[in-house]
Amino acid sequence: MDKATQTMLDNLHKNTGKSLDKWITIVKNKSLGKHGQIMKFLKEEEGLSHGFANLIALKTLATDAGSAEDKNELIDNQYKGKEHFRPIYDHLIIEISKFGNDIEIAPKNANVSLRRKKQFALLHPITKTRFEIGINLKSQEPAGKLLASGNAMCTHKINLTEISDIDQEVLDWLKKAYENAG
Repeated sequence: MDKATQTMLDNLHKNTGKSLDKWITIVKNKSLGKHGQIMKFLKEEEGLSHGFANLIALKTLATDAGSAEDKNELIDNQYKGKEHFRPIYDHLIIEISKFGNDIEIAPKNANVSLRRKKQFALLHPITKTRFEIGINLKSQEPAGKLLASGNAMCTHKINLTEISDIDQEVLDWLKKAYENAG
């Protein structure tokens, strides 16, 4: 288990008085089977923060990278029916890996989180026609390809449709987010 997840688990118990196993039991007793349903319940009825609710939902459904036996299978599944976006993902991973050797690549069911001390980007084949890079750059005004994001996990996004959309501007925004996450 990575250090960030262990810290979250320690803080979950400290802040709520309940262990992850207890929260999972509470969720399962509610018969909630979808991530969004679990998040809504935990945030609205239990008063948990987005981060804790997300952690519990991921662990309850075993859809986080730590619960997966084969992380490559998680990535492969993201691109079923969206195979034309896999070269974008592969190219981004190659380029982002050049930023430093301290990047954690954490696949989930729907996206891949990129972290240093904290998450700096999400790589996500959203639809069959749009690949989205979520980027965390607090206090940064949207500019150029960098758009405001409605996603609670990222402050900004960059939309891509083909590999040629990955230009120096895209890599510069990713590098800035990487540097800010250290």
